[in-house]
Formats: sequence, structure tokens, C-alpha cells
Amino acid sequence: MTETLAQAIERAGSPVELLRNQNWPAFTFPVAPEFTNWRDEQRAWNTSVALMDQSHHMTQLFLDGADLIALLSSISPNTFATFRPGVAKQLISVNRDGYLIGDGILFYNADGPEGLVLIGHHILIDWVRFNVERARAAGKDVNARLEPNSHMRQGPPTFYRYELQGPHADAVMEKVFGGPVPEIKFFHIGDVEIAGRPVKALRHGMAGQPGFEFYGPWADNEIVLDALMTAGEEHGIRRVGAKAYSSSPLESGWVPTPFPAVFDDDFAEYREWLPAARIGSVGGSLYSTDIHDYYMTPFDIGLGRSVRFDHDFHGRAALEKHAENQGRRKVTLIWNADDVAGVVRSQLEPGTPAKYLDFPKARYGLYQMDEVLQDGRRAGISTDAGYVAYDQLYMSLATLDARIRDGEQVEVVWGEDPISRKDSVEAEHRQVRIRATVAPAPYHDYARTVYRQNA
Repeated sequence: MTETLAQAIERAGSPVELLRNQNWPAFTFPVAPEFTNWRDEQRAWNTSVALMDQSHHMTQLFLDGADLIALLSSISPNTFATFRPGVAKQLISVNRDGYLIGDGILFYNADGPEGLVLIGHHILIDWVRFNVERARAAGKDVNARLEPNSHMRQGPPTFYRYELQGPHADAVMEKVFGGPVPEIKFFHIGDVEIAGRPVKALRHGMAGQPGFEFYGPWADNEIVLDALMTAGEEHGIRRVGAKAYSSSPLESGWVPTPFPAVFDDDFAEYREWLPAARIGSVGGSLYSTDIHDYYMTPFDIGLGRSVRFDHDFHGRAALEKHAENQGRRKVTLIWNADDVAGVVRSQLEPGTPAKYLDFPKARYGLYQMDEVLQDGRRAGISTDAGYVAYDQLYMSLATLDARIRDGEQVEVVWGEDPISRKDSVEAEHRQVRIRATVAPAPYHDYARTVYRQNA
């Protein structure tokens, strides 16, 4: 019998103990780790053009039904007033107290069966699935089909998905299209043709650079891929492997897996429904016996742009209060080079080393939660850390006390104390503090200005 999340919490004694000590398998993207090398591939989306294969690593939930939009609207702060075919949105959901459950991209491809698809990590998707099942049991016209990622699915995905981006992306697309790049607004979907095949094109970028996400039937995947790679040859196109791709959120400013606030009374039924294995694990130095210290609002990590108070939804009253008093903001932390080198050097010296620091990403739990201090007091949470070769910087995305300004100094606490029992953590290591400078998120001007103008 599958253990539910509710049963697992009872066994462990608390949500914190469960999540800190639960093993979550190392996540690898089901594409080659590197095609050239991850530093070269990282630089390509800043200096030339890069192609990212997004066909395999995300979960997809295909949705339809006459009551679907009303259902989504009831559990999401997003507005659906103008949602229509040809538009996508970053869907979010919150609990009764206005704290974030998760996010994903909702594509409205067409009216009719499976015309909408929610794509992302499974965290928000599971909450939507639960609500669809509950609505169906109440006689509502809603349907959902889950398509796990390629690690967990037999057979090919429904769609291929190729992200093309970088300063030369438009030149590559002009060659592919034999003319000007279609004028498609940010987060809108256009119909184009590549190598004689009909293709959907979403205007956005995973690493904060100009680009498109192209998708279509899996049967056309090789033809479309070959056409894009051939067109990009003269511009030094690079295929992006799993290692480089995993670091792209550091530049786009997107927090990949925010901690899900599903541990209060309004989610009791959900915890009875959700298999414990799907909740994931917490890695990092943040340690508190109060699970609420791990929670974040949408405003804490830059998702406030998805919030609209033009409808009733679960958690609205509390979220309105958060909107009026935004205590934290999303930032980039630039880690001190000497302190990073000291962590690496400790692996080569006698004595107990610091917690191992991986390149290009340092995440060792599904939710990376490292404590950030200023003047010895907790000032926020560092959520996702890694190395960016283009800037030659180690950095992290963080949610920080809103009173702390860009340019100020903080410290990231690296390593666990007490040390958890996860297999991904060395049983012996010492906790260290890494100095960091507060910077904007996204870090690059383009991603923060031009890229976001029409978001």
C-alpha cells in the first residue's frame, strides 16, 4: 500500500523531520549531460545562440472541460478574464494563508479536448489534479490526463519542445522562416512552419535572453531539430545539455521549486491523497521546527505579477494582506570568490571539510533552503545556487528582507547543522558562512528590463 503524505508525517513526527531526512533521487534531465561542455553551452545563450531540449524533463497535465476555467480560477490568484487560445500564463496557487503552493506554465493551445496543458514540476500539477478529481466527483465537467516526465513514462512524450535563445536567435529564425521573425507578444503563442511542419511558438526565454519555445507533435521532433541546428551553424549554435540547462534559472531569475505550503488544515484532505514519495525533500542550512519558516508568498520570489484580485479564490483575503505588506523580495546573491574557493579548498585539506559545493548547480534537495544572515540575524532564504560561466560568478537566487538594498552584504550559511540523514548529504561536514553581495534578480539588465516589458 502506498504511504500517503499524512501517514509519512505521522511516522516522522513532523513535516520538517520528514522533508529534511527523506531521500529524493538525484534529478537528471533526460538529455546528454553535455554536448560540448557546460561552460561553453552556458556562454552560448549570452554570446551566440543555444538550443535547449525541453521535451523530457517536465511533467505535463492535459486539461479540458466546460467547468475547467472556473475550477482553475477558484484555486489561483491568476486572472482568467482574457485567457484564450494563443495565450500562456505562469499559473500559481496559494493556501488559505496566502503562501505559495507552486507554479507552472499553462498553455491555452485551442478549444476542445486537451486544449490546455499545464507544464512544470509536479508540485502545482498534483494540487490541480487533486482539485480536478474532487470536482469530477461533484459532477463537474473537468478532465485531466497526466503525462509524467521521460524518467517515469513509457514511450515518447506528446510534444517535442525546443527552446531557441540568445542574441543571434532572431537571425537563426529568419533563416528558418525565410523571412522576418513573426511578431508574437511575450507569453503569446503563434502558429509557424519549420521544414514544412506546423509548429507552435511561445515567445519567452528560459535564461532571460530573447527566444522562442517551439513545440509540436513528437513525430516531427527530428525534422524540426535538424532544421534549427542547420540554420544555426553559421552562428555557432550550441545544444544545451542537462548540466548547463539546470543552471539557466540563475540568469532568468526564476526559482525552480519553491517550498509548497501544504501543511496546514486546509490541505488535510490533500495530504491524505498525495503519495509521500511525491513531496520531495529539503536540502540546506535553514533549520526550524516550525514548518511555516519555510513558507513563501508569491511576492517573496517575484511572482506578484501573476496576482490579480478580480475574482474570488482560495487564500484571497490573506494574499491581499501580503500584497499590502511585502516583507521580502527576490534578489540575486553574488557569492564571495575567496569564500567559495575556501569551500572547495576544504575538500583537499586535512580535517572535516565544508559541505561539498557542486558546479554548475549546488542543489541537493528538491527544495534548496539555505539560511541568509545579516548582522547575525536571519534575513532570508537562498533557494538556488550555482556557477555562471559567462560572468565567472557563483550566485544564488534568494528571498530577502525587503529593507536590505542592492549592494549590501549578507552571509549565506552553507552546510547543515544538525546534519540530515539524506543520502545526498555527507555524514561529516562542517557548516560555513559565505559572504555575498545583494544584486537585482534577474541579474542581467536585459532579462530585468527588455525581457520583462510585456510580461
